[in-house]
Amino acid sequence: MAKGENIFKRRDGRWEARYVKGRELSGKIKYGFCYGKTYREAKDKVTKIKAELLSGKMPSVGSSKHRFSFYCGEWLRFKRDGVRESTYIKYEAILQKHIEPKLGACFPTGISGALVEEFTHELLAEDGLSAKTVQDILSVLRSVMKYVSKHSAVPLAQIDISYPKEAKKETRVLSHNEQELFAKYLLSNMDCCKFGVLLMLLTGIRIGELSALKWKDINIAEKTIRISATLQRLRDTDPDGVSRTKILIGTPKSGTSVRTIPMTDYTASLCEKMRRSDEAYVLTGTAEYMEPRALQYRIGKYTKDCGLEGVHAHTLRHTFATRAVEVGFEIKSLSEVLGHANTTITLERYVHSSMELKRANMNKLAFVGF
Repeated sequence: MAKGENIFKRRDGRWEARYVKGRELSGKIKYGFCYGKTYREAKDKVTKIKAELLSGKMPSVGSSKHRFSFYCGEWLRFKRDGVRESTYIKYEAILQKHIEPKLGACFPTGISGALVEEFTHELLAEDGLSAKTVQDILSVLRSVMKYVSKHSAVPLAQIDISYPKEAKKETRVLSHNEQELFAKYLLSNMDCCKFGVLLMLLTGIRIGELSALKWKDINIAEKTIRISATLQRLRDTDPDGVSRTKILIGTPKSGTSVRTIPMTDYTASLCEKMRRSDEAYVLTGTAEYMEPRALQYRIGKYTKDCGLEGVHAHTLRHTFATRAVEVGFEIKSLSEVLGHANTTITLERYVHSSMELKRANMNKLAFVGF
């Protein structure tokens, strides 16, 4: 028996040969074992398996001196100047909270399809993350793997990543009666915040866009609203490594989100009534902003006063889109008003046919004898 072979005789008389099979999620080496009645039989078996590892039939381990966490850091630095700050912070959080703790200690060549499946299962079943969150994590993992293949000498096996599917949820949309009740409540003793919430319902703007909206962005004469900024609270890590959050006012989530929204005469008249100085925020009427978290709290209070359940800021956006379709709004125009990249997003995610509209369309069948 040669030194360092990891082949030895067991107490039961059989010979055992050990080899490196892969890595666990923690990065700990996972060993495989071959058995034989003789030393030669065990050696032949382990030699065959090692040859398969070298030929690429099985994922090899340790062919790179760097572990996967090293390449995660490299990829993040590579991305820094090419994405928005909010996107960068999202990538950083995904790497630090999910990918590096579970896969960071692995060598890149030790990350197999089976390991990614185990990683996905752990995120869903043990960590209790939503399918959408896991999709985002796997997208980052896939991007890092592509970076390793392109920018290093590490040969990686092609891995097909299976993304979990989201269960389709019924999106909450205000009925006509609920919309009328809520609008009446907002108009009663209307202050700046109530006006802002009503503006969301009347135009479909996002909560972050409303938080960043100033009166200079509203042209009452031309009856338009210019959306060019969004406000959000993001994670911020100081040099001491203490995790904090900060408010960031920047460009909207995509190029198509920068847009000009035409107002109805009714909406323009409300704006004229509530008008403040150009530099004042619409939600507060002052130079101080109101962040989305505080606005969500206000919306929760308003809807509770009205006896409405399950209503949040996005409900108002969905309601606006649904009402627009009900009156025959051209889909391309609606998509641009909402700031979507394409009409598919508008149709699949934001257009919800009400029972009234379904009934009206069913009644059309009477003309053909149904």
